[in-house]
Amino acid sequence: MRHSVVCCAMAMAAALALSGCGIFSGTKKDTYIEQPVDKLYNSAMSSVAAENWDKAAQQFDEVDRQHPYSVWATKAQLMGAYALYQDNKYDQSVVSADRFIQLHPGNRDVAYAYYLKALDYYVQIADVGRDQAVTQQALAALGEVAKRFPDSRYGRDAALKMQLAIDHLAGKEMEIGRYYEKQRYYLAAINRYRRVVDLYQTTTHVPEALERLTECYTALGLHEEARKTAAVLGYNYPGSKWYERSYALMNGDSTATASSDHGSGWLSDVAGIF
Repeated sequence: MRHSVVCCAMAMAAALALSGCGIFSGTKKDTYIEQPVDKLYNSAMSSVAAENWDKAAQQFDEVDRQHPYSVWATKAQLMGAYALYQDNKYDQSVVSADRFIQLHPGNRDVAYAYYLKALDYYVQIADVGRDQAVTQQALAALGEVAKRFPDSRYGRDAALKMQLAIDHLAGKEMEIGRYYEKQRYYLAAINRYRRVVDLYQTTTHVPEALERLTECYTALGLHEEARKTAAVLGYNYPGSKWYERSYALMNGDSTATASSDHGSGWLSDVAGIF
């Protein structure tokens, strides 16, 4: 709201100044002063160099406002979005980046506009204890960058960040699953752990999800399901601590170690599962 009011006030000032008038606020007169485009842009870049992001964003906006059809205005639109990002005004930066994309879809810098929009979401990813809606937005935006510009540095970095975002979503599922399991809501926990195994197979959370599935199946008396799940865990992650825990659970001995008995018991049947 405050941003809209400021923009309206600036527009009114410009209109009055062009007609030879001024705009008054109390007893102080604010006049519209048109400046050469290169001077405006260089002033904005000086603010960037000084990391005065709020001022830089306003100055880039002034470039676009005073010289909307210039090459400098196109650059200023994207730089303004960048300044807003650096100033932690992520929602405004998304709007600015979207505007650049819509106005200049063929511009050579449009890849960076898509990437900047994705970063606006990515840096807002909260801890796994909070709602993950912004993580989904980040994943979608990063995916668009990776799809549109796969061979660019932005596309490659977006692909890496996608994996981190996916790992974050899997972490959220694990947190909920652990809560349900602790409350002995085993079916609800199983649903969460299964989502991790089925939807987030490339994440670091899969070994734990398999082990906790083994725990839940055992708690429900579903021993065959527990055996199969533990065998999958042992086959794919034989050196993990979660494998050790599953082995001990399936052998009914918390002191047992998987390395002591690889050739017998439930793990020897793993070939029949795959």
